[in-house]
Amino acid sequence: MRASRLLSILLLLQTRGRMTAQALADEFETSVRTIYRDIDHLSAAGVPVYADRGRTGGFQLLEGYRTRLTGLSPAEAETLFLSGLPGPAADLGLGDAMAAAQLKLLAALPAEGRSGAARIGSRFHLDPIGWYRNAEQTDVLPQLAAAVWNARRIKVRYDSWRGIVDRELEPLGLTLKAGVWYVVAQAGGRPRTYRVSNIQALDLLPETFERPAIFDLAGFWQAWVKDFEDRLYVAEAVLRLSPTGLRLICNVSPVAERAVRAATDFDAAGWATVAIPIESVDHAASDFMKLGTDAEVLAPPELRARMAEIAKNLTEIYAADKS
Repeated sequence: MRASRLLSILLLLQTRGRMTAQALADEFETSVRTIYRDIDHLSAAGVPVYADRGRTGGFQLLEGYRTRLTGLSPAEAETLFLSGLPGPAADLGLGDAMAAAQLKLLAALPAEGRSGAARIGSRFHLDPIGWYRNAEQTDVLPQLAAAVWNARRIKVRYDSWRGIVDRELEPLGLTLKAGVWYVVAQAGGRPRTYRVSNIQALDLLPETFERPAIFDLAGFWQAWVKDFEDRLYVAEAVLRLSPTGLRLICNVSPVAERAVRAATDFDAAGWATVAIPIESVDHAASDFMKLGTDAEVLAPPELRARMAEIAKNLTEIYAADKS
């Protein structure tokens, strides 16, 4: 355990530069005293690590020092191969680069590591595209990736819900969710989210921009998704579901799983009453009709009335004599 931590401390100092004892202790969930002992062990092993005292001080490697001790464990190498999704890499224009990198990684591994890493590709395949869906058109994605990487401003023609608009953006990052690419970009000094497939035209502008040092792409995305879902599901429907309906509802509504797990009000026939968030009456009616007679809407009244209206219209269509 100590050897692994010593190596990790060395690599952290090499990649991040100066770090305080407290920061290292927080990173490895250990005490500051243990970090001081670890630094002593590194120094005794000939690693040129020194300490600057004071409020802005910390531990740092001698300038120009680089360790060659960067071997990967078999599990680490296998994880790297598992993380390389060929589809998204190709979308970004990095398919050839990823293949070359994996080839070099295989060549650098010892024989036992090569066999384990090679098995990953033959035994695990990650497909981020949903069922019965094709991947969206992402012709502009390689240009977007270059703009993100080089902090280049872009001009886009975007198909928003308000219509076609022209925007100048500062792209901060790209995210792939459920097979759909999104770009997070600054517009008017604040980050916003844009669906890549809605970009009809893109031009790289000559000027660059200063990327905010404190911007956290993963943190922004998580907060944005939560806010989007909170704003999307603005109402609630109460349903009676048969045992079959309880199994099917999660395929119909992406937010029904929690309600189904919490269901406790079962009748003698196994029907349960559950409350499920909905986006709108029309969206909910379209979804719940897929459950047929395995669901009964109890509330709100306007949704129940809409379900009755659809059922009445269907009855009229199928009751008509077509002969």
